[in-house]
Amino acid sequence: MRILATVQGPYGRRIVEHIRRQVGAGWDVLVVELPLINLPVLDEPEAFVPAGLPNADLLLHMGENQTVAQLIPAMAQVSGAGAVIAPVDHSHWIPPGLRRQLKRELEAAGRAIVFPEPFCSLTATDTDHPAVQRFGSRFGFPVLRVTPDASGTHIAGVEVLRGSPCGSSLYAAERMHGLDISEAVPQAGLICLHYPCLASMALENREGKIDTLMHLAGQLFNLAVERALCELLSQEGRP
Repeated sequence: MRILATVQGPYGRRIVEHIRRQVGAGWDVLVVELPLINLPVLDEPEAFVPAGLPNADLLLHMGENQTVAQLIPAMAQVSGAGAVIAPVDHSHWIPPGLRRQLKRELEAAGRAIVFPEPFCSLTATDTDHPAVQRFGSRFGFPVLRVTPDASGTHIAGVEVLRGSPCGSSLYAAERMHGLDISEAVPQAGLICLHYPCLASMALENREGKIDTLMHLAGQLFNLAVERALCELLSQEGRP
């Protein structure tokens, strides 16, 4: 699978570096730097598309302002990407109204787009497009396997079956060795955020709750740990 990753700064570059370290044969991750554009609205976004975009199956957009997000449909068309993942680790980068507009444009052109908010909430079932499903089988909402120590009371190891695109899942998994199983949640989520997390710390109103995307990322990792521990206890026949 050929992935075209469009980046604009350290946020996207760090994600790309982690993805490249984790994928093997059959994955080709190409990187293009996005231009700095100060205009609030682009009347002709195709005029700002970087020259020489390579062909790709999946466009992974990691711009850091809403102006460059307006380039997504044109970049998908030029690259031939049938699907787009546009993570929202800061709501100002792709606000809700722009997400709806982009979704309409891309679907009208026969392309799929998803906006995981934060990026580590992505799953392979977010869309039926095979490129997104393949990416989401490796990166997104963490899936873990916990191994207990001989006493069964502490964590001896954590295997990351699917990890966050930024690398925080691997970081946390490597540091969970020795944690008391009964106290692994919420300690695991706090360890995850020490990576540090790339999601925004801005307070936002999400379905009536005031919270930050960074806090949500920690909650997602805690949930992944909780599910892994439930699976472990179920295998051992413990309630």
